[in-house]
Amino acid sequence: MDRKHLHLYFSILISICSLNGYAQKDTISLNEVVVTGTRAQVNRNNVPMTISVIDRTEIEESSESALLPVLSERVPGMFITERGITGFGVSSGGSGGITMRGIGGSPTTEVLILIDGHPQYMGIMGHHLPDAYVASDVEKVEVIRGPASILYGSNAMGGTINIITRKQNKDGWSASGRVMYGSHNTQKYMANAGIKKGKYDGFVSVNHDRTDGHRDNSAFHITNAYARSGYNFSENIRLWGDISIASYKARNPGTEDAPMFDNIANITRGVTSATLENNYEKTDGALKLFYNFGDHKINDGYAGGDIPKDYRFRSKDNNFGAMLYQNFRPFLGNIITAGIDFKSFGGHAWNKFEDNRPDANMVDTSVFEIATYLIMQQTLFEKLTLNGGVRLEYNREFGNEWIPQIGFAYRPVESTVIKGSIAKGFRSPTLRELFMWGQANPDLKPERMINYEVSVGQKFLNGRLYAELTGFIADGSNLIQTMPIKNADGTTKMMNLNTGDLLNRGIEFSVKWNAIRNLQLQANYSYLDMDKPVVYAPKQQLFVSAGYHLQKWNLSAGYQYINDMYSVTGDNAVKENYGLLNVKASFHPIKLLELFVKGENLTDKKYEIMRGYPMPGFTVLGGINISLGTR
Repeated sequence: MDRKHLHLYFSILISICSLNGYAQKDTISLNEVVVTGTRAQVNRNNVPMTISVIDRTEIEESSESALLPVLSERVPGMFITERGITGFGVSSGGSGGITMRGIGGSPTTEVLILIDGHPQYMGIMGHHLPDAYVASDVEKVEVIRGPASILYGSNAMGGTINIITRKQNKDGWSASGRVMYGSHNTQKYMANAGIKKGKYDGFVSVNHDRTDGHRDNSAFHITNAYARSGYNFSENIRLWGDISIASYKARNPGTEDAPMFDNIANITRGVTSATLENNYEKTDGALKLFYNFGDHKINDGYAGGDIPKDYRFRSKDNNFGAMLYQNFRPFLGNIITAGIDFKSFGGHAWNKFEDNRPDANMVDTSVFEIATYLIMQQTLFEKLTLNGGVRLEYNREFGNEWIPQIGFAYRPVESTVIKGSIAKGFRSPTLRELFMWGQANPDLKPERMINYEVSVGQKFLNGRLYAELTGFIADGSNLIQTMPIKNADGTTKMMNLNTGDLLNRGIEFSVKWNAIRNLQLQANYSYLDMDKPVVYAPKQQLFVSAGYHLQKWNLSAGYQYINDMYSVTGDNAVKENYGLLNVKASFHPIKLLELFVKGENLTDKKYEIMRGYPMPGFTVLGGINISLGTR
């Protein structure tokens, strides 16, 4: 990072300090309660980690059915691959990969997605399924930008995305529905309902999306269903559970230079969990049980002139476990968290031939991990919070892994918070890397990373503007890569080895400003310097948005700029640079009804994220929202 860039970034921060705004009452809360950085509900200012929070309002105003595109714009340093107007798909040509600060893996196994605090990923491949996360089921999302392995173990190496699901919070009932239609025969339908009566609350939702796609053979359709139910036995004890099912069909058209035919994936994913919570004056905690499962039927297709394959890839996987934790507050300003986690992940993968030949089995096994952790947090003089702890993780394949972490949060005045932390992250080898295909290596060890970061958060203009600047260094080792090795007979084979490393440095900047009563502005910027470039990790990212509310009208616009993103690395490296302008206008003729239209890529920018997969040009979607009952 050169001196010119540093001067620019700090000039931006200093300029914000001198801004003058219009008089208005609305302020930006610096005291959000978060649950992802610790197992307790705590003020975000007291957590040494940098955490981005995307609330229900931002999610609803996006009118997105899928959740990940909303996060891609609003979280500094986070990037998500896309290939079409809607739908990510899986396997070859699939998108929805995540990098955070240049860390993610291909497929994404170095960033962990949680649903209400429990891990969600494929038992065999070890990565998330991006089409399974639906915006209408989400209350808010908390994103830890950096390692969170001390709490969540494997895969939380580069970052953690905690999806906190919705429930009915107010007595009474509510219901809402949405219908959208737009370019490329894209259709989106949503309906949900909630009820709260006495000690009981429930929530259900159904979504269906479909599109013909902007290219031949790129059609996609998905149906998601979600249900959640809870009961308060007393003011101290609560039991709740949920279930989510996603069933979808995705077509991969291949690259423009090498089109694919009949490359079709039929996927079913399910998640279910049960949680028993206790909440007392001096202690609180929970027992969580979770089970994730998947059934995948994939036709790998064929290129023009080739012969269709005589087999279909099949897999069934699961990921289940239990998490028990308790927070103790023995004296003023002190929180001690102790927990035990158990999880097992595995499954069966095989090629099923179209004739009567026996199936070709690839893997049919499982691996378990068990961990215990202890974290202590102490606040001194109402200004300084110290946080430290350690986790011991045992994996059946490689044995023990220690994960320490220390950090602080200092609040010299009410409007300022300074944070710093040193944290270790790690990732266990997946079953695919250990046992599948010719490059499998059962002797693999975990990937490891140490992250150093410092951040400064500051309120300005009587609380109407909040800015945060973060600097970090991520030093990784033992990364799993597929490398050539020589056999005893002099031949060469490819094998998965712990041979890679990384050194990423960067800064992240975000700002929110209630400029006047009806005008909200926000922006985020990230700069990433990598010793070794990786795909889908932009050197610079910028997102700027504005929202204006006037009586029955809402107008919003957002601009995203991506600079120096590798879509291909190596000798034939390819970089992408592009900017996208999106707008939305909505009208409320009556309180319960909203009519809206949104335009994406208004300048009709020609660009690619994945090499050979051109993204849609200008697209438009319009729709109707209906909301009823108690909100």
